[in-house]
Amino acid sequence: MNAPPLIELLGARWVTDAPVVALAWDATGRHAGFALGDGSVALAASEWPGGPALKPRQSGGVDFVPAREPPLPVARFSVHDGTCLALAADPEGGFLSGGDDGRLVHLKVDGASEVLVDVDGEWIDLVATCPSGRAYATGRRVHWLGTKPASLALAGSATALAFNPAGDQLAIAHHGGVTLWPLDTHVPRLLAWPGYHRNVAWSPDGRYLVSGMEENALHGWRLPDGGDIEMAGYPGQPRSLSFSADSRVLVTSGGPRAVCWRFDPPAGKDHPNQPRECGIAGKTPVTEVACHPTHPLIAVGYHNGAVLLCQPGGSDVLFVKGADTSPVSAIAWSPDGGRLAMGTEAGEIGLVSLPEALFHFGSP
Repeated sequence: MNAPPLIELLGARWVTDAPVVALAWDATGRHAGFALGDGSVALAASEWPGGPALKPRQSGGVDFVPAREPPLPVARFSVHDGTCLALAADPEGGFLSGGDDGRLVHLKVDGASEVLVDVDGEWIDLVATCPSGRAYATGRRVHWLGTKPASLALAGSATALAFNPAGDQLAIAHHGGVTLWPLDTHVPRLLAWPGYHRNVAWSPDGRYLVSGMEENALHGWRLPDGGDIEMAGYPGQPRSLSFSADSRVLVTSGGPRAVCWRFDPPAGKDHPNQPRECGIAGKTPVTEVACHPTHPLIAVGYHNGAVLLCQPGGSDVLFVKGADTSPVSAIAWSPDGGRLAMGTEAGEIGLVSLPEALFHFGSP
């Protein structure tokens, strides 16, 4: 008999009436925030008093303890007059959101909010944060709100923002490459490559920067020496990118299984080894991937709504959520890796607890 998906045993789900546009955990890991298409943000608490649990046995293994109480309801706050387009954990606690009403809003977990920026007639569709401040994009301009606020004009519209692990440099994806914007000098550096760059990811060690391209390919830069890395052969656009915690594997969407590129090639090779795949093979494409913050474990979301766990290049899978026809639009691990949050285009949101007792990790 097949075991039910983990969300039915160790998780909770709620249904909203608006699509999930973006997802982020606050810095404490106590709340998951879901940006919704109706301009609201839904907050789900990670703690569940009386919730389900796994109890270790003295003889080894674990026993499942069912929930004694129902999950807490999600809190939902109206933030934007229109659509919420972007969401990130805020350095001062809570969340930072941008919307098509031209407002940049700091939302606290108790529902109190502050409008930080209001630019009528423009969209704030990208936001990013680091411990020292906030960044957002309005079309061809990127703005930094920190000790010394600054703005950067681009030749084309920004399509993605991501701070490096040190939090002192912002990567900005756009047509024709990726611009690096140091926060100390504010002197930009263009990493040029032909094509439309739609998203961007840093390796945790800061050595690599990779963009997903509309041309069904990836392009990477080896930052210590400026070397280029080309990764092609995708049947679709790799719109979701995630590095493993040890920086050795890059996992992406763009195909019917999660694609795993090794970034520890033998000496003398300039490019990652040929990729391996993990997850369930089929006709349904992968929409979202997220690597665990410490372990060699990947959460994979599909266009049919299914979510599963697998290891880089491995064949075993563990189902978190079954298919329900609505594409998974966002997925994210809590900062400690103990919980997984997910959302769909139909407006379903969910949290599932994934304690260490579930897993036995070997070498990736």
